[in-house]
Amino acid sequence: MDIKKILKSLGIENSNFGAAIGSEWIPTSGETIISYSPVDGAKIGEVISATEEDYHKCIDAGLKSFATWKMMPAPQRGEIVRQFGEALRENKEALGALVSYEMGKSFQEGLGEVQEMIDICDFAVGLSRQLHGLTMHSERPMHRMYEQYHPIGVVGIISAFNFPVAVWAWNTALAWICGDVCIWKPSEKAPLCGVACQKIMAKVLDQNNLDGGICTIVIGNADIGKLMAADKRVPLVSATGSTRMGKSVGKVVGERLGKSLLELGGNNAVILTPNADLKMVIPALVFGAVGTTGQRCTSTRRLIIHESIYNNVKTALVNAYQQLKIGNPLDESNHVGPLIDQDAVTMYSNAIEAAKKEGGKIIVEGGKLHGEGYESNCYVKPVIIETENSYKIVQHETFAPILYLIKYNGNVDEAINIQNSVPQGLSSAIMTTDMREQEAFLSHQGSDCGIANVNIGTSGAEIGGAFGGEKETGGGRESGSDAWKVYMRRQTNTINWGTSLPLAQGIKFEL
Repeated sequence: MDIKKILKSLGIENSNFGAAIGSEWIPTSGETIISYSPVDGAKIGEVISATEEDYHKCIDAGLKSFATWKMMPAPQRGEIVRQFGEALRENKEALGALVSYEMGKSFQEGLGEVQEMIDICDFAVGLSRQLHGLTMHSERPMHRMYEQYHPIGVVGIISAFNFPVAVWAWNTALAWICGDVCIWKPSEKAPLCGVACQKIMAKVLDQNNLDGGICTIVIGNADIGKLMAADKRVPLVSATGSTRMGKSVGKVVGERLGKSLLELGGNNAVILTPNADLKMVIPALVFGAVGTTGQRCTSTRRLIIHESIYNNVKTALVNAYQQLKIGNPLDESNHVGPLIDQDAVTMYSNAIEAAKKEGGKIIVEGGKLHGEGYESNCYVKPVIIETENSYKIVQHETFAPILYLIKYNGNVDEAINIQNSVPQGLSSAIMTTDMREQEAFLSHQGSDCGIANVNIGTSGAEIGGAFGGEKETGGGRESGSDAWKVYMRRQTNTINWGTSLPLAQGIKFEL
């Protein structure tokens, strides 16, 4: 892969400014962020961080653009999003390769992430003609009641490194068709992906003679995110990342009575009952645990296995892990790529040691990989550890390929209780061919997660469904279904078309 050729096709230079209003790049003067690939340790490029002054320039431009953008009919805004989707199709291979090289996921996963962007654009285009409100019957004669939705203004987006482009698109595509404008703080661990996306959308705006303030970007450290969270001009902040980060953002936004859409940590479990079809589910379990090197918020962290099949499952998993190939993710013969950086490697190692100290038994050994092909020092071995769900480390999300095996010996209710006994509540799954176990899992007393699957893994989601979780996952919903409503404000309207003025609840007021 010729990364220089890819960068050139995306319009990315070696040194880039870290803030833009559409196609107008602001001469930023903050600290320099150097992007090194976790694939081989090579320098990809650098970005000069945005300052507080740069941030305010972007917000001012967004507010100015919002005044005209919101007045454009929603289907016309949908046409702009359609063009953005087409631009993504044209740049899919190059952007997918950049995602893979800068973040460290496989090339197929990089392409898949860009496809998610395309899919949400398609979804948003159709939705631009379906921003429905409801009509209600009034209790008063000759009155009509209905509700409608209005744009809210500037939507702030803070995204994470593991999906450096798709989550931004989940938010922007919906926000744009709703009539909002967007300001984006991408992860400083994958800044060039943010630069590339801004350039792609900026061309669409220029081709349609639209204001650049519809799409702005500010690249920098956590201070930029803090500015956004505290800014009363940003009515909605959508933040994806750790629970710790989300609590900070949610607190600051909440103190000013703004809205926050939080997509935070996951500690996802798969329940395997005695009625599971093991031949079908083992590949899903392995991919859920090691895909994206365990750096998905939906990665499988815990397997809760009935004692009657525990040894069979353990043996099958050990055999499967022995077949995993670890190496350059751009080589499609490899299953596992690198972690994002040295901090992630340290967290991985610390988590393994913590599990061992609490009594965990290593089933598949881990460790850091060295030598030819592993020059970035970010490659590690996927690990399997026998634990109890109550272990402190098991209650914590570690963004790494660490899988905990947990045994249960009762009925499905016991397994569900174990699954729910963690602070996080993003994704969950049960493997069973028994309809009663399936329905128990999906019932009011079942999984407490935002996503509950049957006979598929925890990892991955389709655009058509709302994505998000409960508890310390934040409670936000993005992508499909009616997730668009968070980007708008609801208004109830009552119209009196009669000749008298009756009051509600039959109240009399005589003068």
